[in-house]
Amino acid sequence: MLKENIKLVRKLKGLSQEKLAIKLNVVRQTISKWEQGLSVPDSEMLIKVSEVLETPVSNLLGENIKEDKIDDLKVISEKLEIINLQLLQKKNARRKMIHWMLISLCAIIIMIFISLFLLNSFYLEWDYNNPENAFIGVIFHSFEWGFVRIAPIVLIATVAGIIFTRKKV
Repeated sequence: MLKENIKLVRKLKGLSQEKLAIKLNVVRQTISKWEQGLSVPDSEMLIKVSEVLETPVSNLLGENIKEDKIDDLKVISEKLEIINLQLLQKKNARRKMIHWMLISLCAIIIMIFISLFLLNSFYLEWDYNNPENAFIGVIFHSFEWGFVRIAPIVLIATVAGIIFTRKKV
């Protein structure tokens, strides 16, 4: 009925009787009387009440208004569940991409090691009196020297990364 609907909508909107009375320009006791069923607002006041409570007059005059809070919580929890699933999918896709990048890096490091082993420092036999040969030879030697010292550490870190990013069953 009207008394229950005014009270329910007022509470759903988070308004006290005092705050609703101020918005309607009436005293708090008037709101209290409406909610107790001791009096009813006239048609003009009923329209003003519906505007302040942001609900149609038909809802205020209807038999009863169902409480939407339970439905709101259900909708919010369903949306949060969807968001969590999307975040999980993104996380899994990122993990998978990193996993395969680490596998690729590991393969590249191994291929370079094999190449360096098979080439057996070919540049050491060059004539270093020629400045161009000396420059290129130093570049090759610097690469090989740095790679042989740094690559094992990177390879170990890459293998550890592959282990940590594998799909857990």
